[in-house]
Amino acid sequence: MPYEATHYTLVGLGELVWDLLPEGRQLGGAPANFAYNAQQLCGSGFVVSCVGTDELGSEALASLSRHELSTEFVARDHQHATGTVSVSLNDAGVPSYTIHENAAWDYVPETPSLLELAWESDAICFGSLAQRSPTTRETILAFLNATKPDCLKVFDINLRQAYYDEWIIRESLGRANILKLNEDELTVLQTMFGLEEKENKALKQLIEHFGLNLVALTKGENGALMVSADEEIYQAGLSPKSIVDTVGAGDAFTAAMTIGLLQGHALARLCADANQLASYICSQQGAMPPIPETLMAR
Repeated sequence: MPYEATHYTLVGLGELVWDLLPEGRQLGGAPANFAYNAQQLCGSGFVVSCVGTDELGSEALASLSRHELSTEFVARDHQHATGTVSVSLNDAGVPSYTIHENAAWDYVPETPSLLELAWESDAICFGSLAQRSPTTRETILAFLNATKPDCLKVFDINLRQAYYDEWIIRESLGRANILKLNEDELTVLQTMFGLEEKENKALKQLIEHFGLNLVALTKGENGALMVSADEEIYQAGLSPKSIVDTVGAGDAFTAAMTIGLLQGHALARLCADANQLASYICSQQGAMPPIPETLMAR
């Protein structure tokens, strides 16, 4: 930050939910959080998801519009309710989630206009959670298959509860060129794929096994590690003056990293900028606060 004036098409693909936080209801879901933050930095953000025809669905669309995000690719489902997630925070503001099943975002439809968006996209962020249902999984895979060759396909793995398996992880890694994960998720992959115990070596193995361009490991207050085929960068954590909650911090990290990649920035800057934005999000309530001009011009 600041970024060049290039205008990108940025897509968050998957779940759109209401996070039921102790202090009230806030719109969330990793894809929406990504699209919002990426748009603020540089481009047009699109959320690809599905909500119900209930009141919460209408409120979700209104909230996206207030955040100046397109609602063109958020479908309405007459049979299933808008998704909700019960969120509890520990004393450090770290969230735990109870994700309610059979929600509208489990039924994201594949449409011709959606595949046109795929071809126009410069970067896509998707995860494993929205692939818990066959309908949305097939839509996500079709979308990824319809992208242009130079599109950034960021697999923000987001392992939640029991909503993933090895097949989903392998298929997603096979279609992605960037992987972002946290320490707990790396532990799962180390067991799943028999990876090295040392973090940097395990990330290198993922690059080699799946042909990835970059793997980013977020480590909470301990910063982040980014590894490519020929470079490793570690950035120490940046502690905000006060932590309100950490909801959406990882999604903001992914957004800043993605924009930096599109602009060809060095790995050291990618990591520093992503850490800076994630730290700011931790100092704010919810996952979609406005990014202040002072931070944009850092």
